[in-house]
Amino acid sequence: MKILAFDTSTELCSAALWLDGELIEREEMAGNRHSELLLPMIQYLLAEAGLALPELDGLAFGKGPGSFTGLRIGCGVAQGLAFAADLPVHGVTTLAAMAQETMATSVLSCIDARMHEVYVAAYRRQGDALEEVVAPRVLPPERVDLPDAGGWTGVGTGFSAYPALLHGRLIAVDPLVHPRARAIAHLARPVLVAGGGVPAESAEPFYVRDKVALKTVER
Repeated sequence: MKILAFDTSTELCSAALWLDGELIEREEMAGNRHSELLLPMIQYLLAEAGLALPELDGLAFGKGPGSFTGLRIGCGVAQGLAFAADLPVHGVTTLAAMAQETMATSVLSCIDARMHEVYVAAYRRQGDALEEVVAPRVLPPERVDLPDAGGWTGVGTGFSAYPALLHGRLIAVDPLVHPRARAIAHLARPVLVAGGGVPAESAEPFYVRDKVALKTVER
């Protein structure tokens, strides 16, 4: 199974190739330069692997939540490449990709959503799989709570944006965890192996929130 995966949902731009169990990847803190960086990253990885795009078995991308612009870039690239090479696509939730990045058993993934809110979801590791305990949602930080009294690890930029978030109620916090292409490839692999990808025209971002900015009165 050969899978190209990438993510542009946060300030980190990353791409990875899953090659029958081997992984090669590139990533860079992009700011707002995802559109400049992503395609060259992909071209570099394909050249390093000696592969042409049609030789892949599928594509995977971080579908969100995250930056609206970043999600549109990632989804647009996934659609374009999938159309060009007639490949199936699978969108992976970015908060799940963050949980995959840590070996903790119970993970609360949290991304700063701006506008005084965070994107948050909870996951438990079941062997090599992740169980979604609380589905992705957008909330003011003061409304974020734990699903139960188990030992939860918090990851993501929501904890650096709001240092008091669930203070003293988590066994560990790592605000530096981002969604990464390698985690997206890992989570997408069983879906694509089982034929669960969708055609290019069916790939779409997962915004969670449909509001881009606050009105003047809300600020």
